[in-house]
Amino acid sequence: MCIYIAKTLHRFHSFYQYFHHLSLASFKPSINFILCISIFTPLSLSSPLSLSHTFTEMAITNTRDIENCASKGPQDLEEPFIEHTNKVVVISEDEETSETNVSVGMVLFSTCVAVCGSFEFGSCVGYSAPAQSAIREDLNLTLAQYSMFGSIVTIGAMIGAITSGRIADSIGRKGAMRMSAAFCIAGWLAVYLSMEALLLDIGRFLTGYGIGVFSFVVPVFIAEIAPKNLRGGLTTLNQLMIVIGASLAFLMGTMLSWRNLAITGLVPCIALLVGLFFIPESPRWLAKVGLEKEFEVALRRLRGKDADVSAEAAEIKAYIESLKDQSDAKILDLFDSKYIRSVTIAVGLMVFQQIGGINGVGFYASETFVAAGMSSGNTGTIAYALIQVPITIVGALLMDRSGRRPLLMVSATGTFLGSFLTGTAFLLEGQTLLLDWVPTLAVSGVLIYIASFSIGMGAVPWVIMSEIFPIHIKGIAGSLVVLVNWLGAWAVSYTFNFLMSWSSTGTFFVFSGSCALTVLFVAKVVPETKGKTLEEIQSSINS
Repeated sequence: MCIYIAKTLHRFHSFYQYFHHLSLASFKPSINFILCISIFTPLSLSSPLSLSHTFTEMAITNTRDIENCASKGPQDLEEPFIEHTNKVVVISEDEETSETNVSVGMVLFSTCVAVCGSFEFGSCVGYSAPAQSAIREDLNLTLAQYSMFGSIVTIGAMIGAITSGRIADSIGRKGAMRMSAAFCIAGWLAVYLSMEALLLDIGRFLTGYGIGVFSFVVPVFIAEIAPKNLRGGLTTLNQLMIVIGASLAFLMGTMLSWRNLAITGLVPCIALLVGLFFIPESPRWLAKVGLEKEFEVALRRLRGKDADVSAEAAEIKAYIESLKDQSDAKILDLFDSKYIRSVTIAVGLMVFQQIGGINGVGFYASETFVAAGMSSGNTGTIAYALIQVPITIVGALLMDRSGRRPLLMVSATGTFLGSFLTGTAFLLEGQTLLLDWVPTLAVSGVLIYIASFSIGMGAVPWVIMSEIFPIHIKGIAGSLVVLVNWLGAWAVSYTFNFLMSWSSTGTFFVFSGSCALTVLFVAKVVPETKGKTLEEIQSSINS
């Protein structure tokens, strides 16, 4: 699945480069040329093949137009480009030549290996719900004991988040993923072998610690190896595989015993450990720790043997050199004026992601539907689960086309609408008005909410977190950001039932207000990072 999506993202870029190459051939005397991209051709997001076909036709048609107009003067040649476009991109011949030789095969493979950790994350999160009744019955657990089992994963994840940055900086991104996989394997084996509550809790804590580290290191690794034109879409695969892992755990839990379900959690860990032998380490981390030879070899493997990596290597080295006078970052350094904007952006996005209520809505979707008057929450819950994956795929396809900010704005606006509709449904129920419409309105509101969240607010904060920090503070800053996310997830999931007991209407109106504030925060504070190298992002933020 993730390989197909990654190749689809790359296919768009390949046609884009193909059109550049043919266009450039008609303007050899020029050092720079103006490339105009028609945006009026209708595209179907539901069909990657139709997108590829459309881009092919665009490339061929525009190339023929250029060739037919080769004998005309510059003024005549310029006219059709201006008439059929409203986006102009200036690209140098040197940049074009170097980009056309770049191969992304190793980048795609490395990403697919890394997101095995994301799949493991989802499997761990989705384990407890389908296994609850069977575990309680087999091990004679009280509700309090099982609640501890279900919640201790969050405690482990918080500790993993606190240590994740230091670990990734000390032993590398690959080393951190290996260690996380080892913790998860030990945890799943402990769960499988459990005969009483203590070993069960130890196993759950270990898997929680592992996914806490994964939640930081996977998006950071992908962002550091991916070329700038694919970075957003590839980093979004992190969120997509979390969703797929959780959904599959839920579905398999209806068919397998809780012990066998625990064994399935070993599969992504083993796949990750094997795959790590065949992929390079992050070149930026290698440059940071002074391994220059290994840095060049890793960058060459990622970009392809025929690619000219001299410009990118020089940019990375120059940036790393500028940081040599910086001492090792401490937590208080994050509040320095040089870094406070990056911290504000990343922490703010994680706070708004959580206070919008996603974990409350997600964990208790079935109860929410029943409270709204449905005879059973199963139908709504199934629709909830099915809608996440395709919408997250759409978000991945749009990430490097529309940009981060537009996706966040649309997503936050949609979650506001979904929360407001759900709150309105509970308001109507409380006032005994339009009772026949209340269940439909509640389900519609929740589905709009989750669809909107999946297209932007679910993935984009993690993408921006992996992009926005200088590499010498990325470890400590990333740990803080991931910790804030896990604390927010725990707080919302813990208080949701209390809030619903207080007022169902008030709860969703509070969530809708938080989503409205998210729109303002993104509009005023969050920068656009699409199409920029990590070093260019740092330069723009510091300026």
